[in-house]
Amino acid sequence: MSSSVADYTSIRPVPEPAGAQILWRWLAVVVGALLTLWPALYNRYPLLYPDSMTYLADGTPVARAVFLHQLSDYYGMRSFIYSLGILPFHRNLTPWPVIALQAVLTAFVIWLVVRSFRPRRTVLPYLALMVLLSALSSVSWFVSLVLPDILGPLVYLCIYLLVYARDTLSLPERLAVSLIAWWGIASHATHLVVAAGLCVLLGALALAQRRPHRLWLTVQAAALVLLAAMAQLALHAYLYGEASLNGERPPFLMARVIADGPGRWYLEQHCGRTRLAICQYLGRLPDNADDFLWKPDSVWQSADTETATRLRAEEMPFVLATLRAYPRQQLTRSAENSWEQLHTIGLWDLDASDWVLEEFDSTLPGGRSSYLRGRQAHNALPFDLFSSIQAWTVVASLALIAAFVPWSWRRRPARPIGLAVIVVSTVIGNAFVTGAMSMVEERFEARIIWLLPLLAGTLLIAWQGRSSTGRLRMGATTIPGGERLI
Repeated sequence: MSSSVADYTSIRPVPEPAGAQILWRWLAVVVGALLTLWPALYNRYPLLYPDSMTYLADGTPVARAVFLHQLSDYYGMRSFIYSLGILPFHRNLTPWPVIALQAVLTAFVIWLVVRSFRPRRTVLPYLALMVLLSALSSVSWFVSLVLPDILGPLVYLCIYLLVYARDTLSLPERLAVSLIAWWGIASHATHLVVAAGLCVLLGALALAQRRPHRLWLTVQAAALVLLAAMAQLALHAYLYGEASLNGERPPFLMARVIADGPGRWYLEQHCGRTRLAICQYLGRLPDNADDFLWKPDSVWQSADTETATRLRAEEMPFVLATLRAYPRQQLTRSAENSWEQLHTIGLWDLDASDWVLEEFDSTLPGGRSSYLRGRQAHNALPFDLFSSIQAWTVVASLALIAAFVPWSWRRRPARPIGLAVIVVSTVIGNAFVTGAMSMVEERFEARIIWLLPLLAGTLLIAWQGRSSTGRLRMGATTIPGGERLI
């Protein structure tokens, strides 16, 4: 069997069989989805984070504005498109359908990824991979968590499917993958930034390799990023009368550069001759971005409506002025924050929150008692154990990926290399966007780090599949039905 790239990328999915085999495939996806729900089932309730209650609550006023033209003075500060997407599922009654949706989408996308490497006899490798990912990585925890966090990794896997494995998808599958990618990109600002950067990287690689077809596929993937950005702009223009990508979000970048030091130095040098709104807080600026934004008596939480509007408007001019004044110092701190975020991958951020309990009566009336019966409400979930398990899983995955480097270097298989480029670049890119531009938190990198075990598993499946294909071809006359799908 030839080891050329053309040989590997020429693999086409076998035409979809009818009857029992279709049933087996859909059953495999359902089983895969159920496997990822085990943390919620063990907890007896979907996992909730303080932001979860905001996403659950914001959908209703935004839906009233969009569909009933009942405008409001305030809609929230999170992604309205994620809130609108999950509203028909929870209807402010129960979050169980939301995580069921996330489980099905995750299982479906991973199925397509595995099938792109193993078009024949896909079910068993897929289920084995789902068992390992669900048990040893963070994927199941973020599927079970009511947040758009799980959609980020799905976006990057969808881009892989559309750019490197498009020929393995049927037309309905392409449409489904495109819709999942669009919703995921529009559901969080981080996803938008990382996906845009990923498309730029893939486009540059296609140009460098002189692959016009792959460049065209990358342009099509980038169009989804553009459509998501346009949807955000249009929705915010309708709700607020002014187009913006982020609406009334907090000034994350302002908080970051002040906490890093250069922002504070700039204010100390210039507040005597500038009228920035932040200058009135100069004497009590914290050295932690989280305290700047969320502490009860913090700058952001204590600001009135007029001051908050000024802080948002002045954020980018202030950040750019800080970068011009202290470029080396800020870049050094950003690099340090990114590195810290890259290896901060625990699950401890998912502990119980008093604020979640306080919001139940207004957001999920009648759900408080069910939540209190769960283990998360009493901090009884084994986050320490599974954070350690995930850390060792990531180390083992990196070792396995490294072991496949010689094989990839000799054979240059397009899809494994493509998936590796996407996974590695997005893991690093996510650490930069969150650590350097927002704040370092366990949850930010833990939500994407499971892509490394996924990459290791798919590389193993690809290697084993090529070996099996070779054996089946050599023994085709003695192994009847060897090409049959499961």
